[in-house]
Amino acid sequence: MKRQKNALEIFRTSLLLGLTSFGGPAAHIGYFRDEYVKKKKWLDDKLYADIVALCQFLPGPASSQVGIAIGLMRGGLLGGILSWIGFTLPSVLILMAFAWLISSTASFDIGWIKGLKIVAVAVVAHALVGMSKSLTPDRARITIALLAAVLTLLIPTALGQIAIIVGTGLIGYALYRKEKAPKPASINLSFGRKTGVAAWSIFFLLLLGIPVIRAFFQNTFITIFDIFYRVGSIVFGGGHVVLPMLEREVVPAGWMDAETFIAGYGAAQAVPGPLFTLSGYLGQLMNGPSGAAVAVIAMFLPSFLLVIGTLPFWSAIRSKPGIQAALKGVNAGVVGILLAALYDPVFTSSIGHPIDFGIALIAFGLLHFYKMAPWLVVLITAAFGALSYFLF
Repeated sequence: MKRQKNALEIFRTSLLLGLTSFGGPAAHIGYFRDEYVKKKKWLDDKLYADIVALCQFLPGPASSQVGIAIGLMRGGLLGGILSWIGFTLPSVLILMAFAWLISSTASFDIGWIKGLKIVAVAVVAHALVGMSKSLTPDRARITIALLAAVLTLLIPTALGQIAIIVGTGLIGYALYRKEKAPKPASINLSFGRKTGVAAWSIFFLLLLGIPVIRAFFQNTFITIFDIFYRVGSIVFGGGHVVLPMLEREVVPAGWMDAETFIAGYGAAQAVPGPLFTLSGYLGQLMNGPSGAAVAVIAMFLPSFLLVIGTLPFWSAIRSKPGIQAALKGVNAGVVGILLAALYDPVFTSSIGHPIDFGIALIAFGLLHFYKMAPWLVVLITAAFGALSYFLF
């Protein structure tokens, strides 16, 4: 009975967060702290900070992983699943509906969609400014970020980005390995290291095996699963960094054009929940509701497996100075990848006229200086886009 009560409470709490958590990963972390630490008191600030650190360390959507981890700690594997469903389902359904609307619209190039494309420039720029303050605080990490940006533009492939992430991690290790790592808090779980090893094994089996299966079997669902599982497995830095990787997987292959892709990214800013639910929009366009379901599950499955696989070992891992040093380099590289994404594909696909850039500047100012809620900025920018569509 207690376990069932916990399950319902986990789902109810995460669903409320999924309906109200606007503002991106940084804001989500704040919402989670208010709900789970201050209000529910399911964990204390020290343990919460360690969970956040773990999820920043792993590839994937950090805020979703924090929710999954807290669900796992509170209600075991079922708790983790319910926590994820509650937090992601609202935005998945909204973005699927938006994709259906896009595919049903006879004339795609209408004003409010133009505004959604433009607002993506402001949102990515705003995220870049915020991330750079904490992730590139010194000249060494600024240099790493700039080099990563240039290399990302010169090698615009998913494999290139993986190499950049690995390379920046090695540079970070070389530069910061002598710094002392903070002592981690202990984590109480209903599963142990054997479950963690099994999760890691499944993670790598799918990551390496699905591309092989795809090579022998031409199936739409296998292709969709491969694309989104692979991207979800290797993206560091959260939802904004997933943009260039997904764009290079779905646009050149002919699943959709760049304008349709960027419009979905803009729409994702107006909904609560994690930006990785963009996978619902893309999957819907690729193969309807079933394609959306496969894309969303594939996109978030690595997060589940990585969190389950790492939690039992995190206390030992986090105490290693070398891990912390490599992470500093990786985070700086993430800033560089995001900087490159701001130009291509975001700017190049969204800004075609001086008035477009003017609207983007207004949106950035509202986000950065006036601290306006992102969903409200999206609505304002959509209105400006509609107005400029008819006037220019």
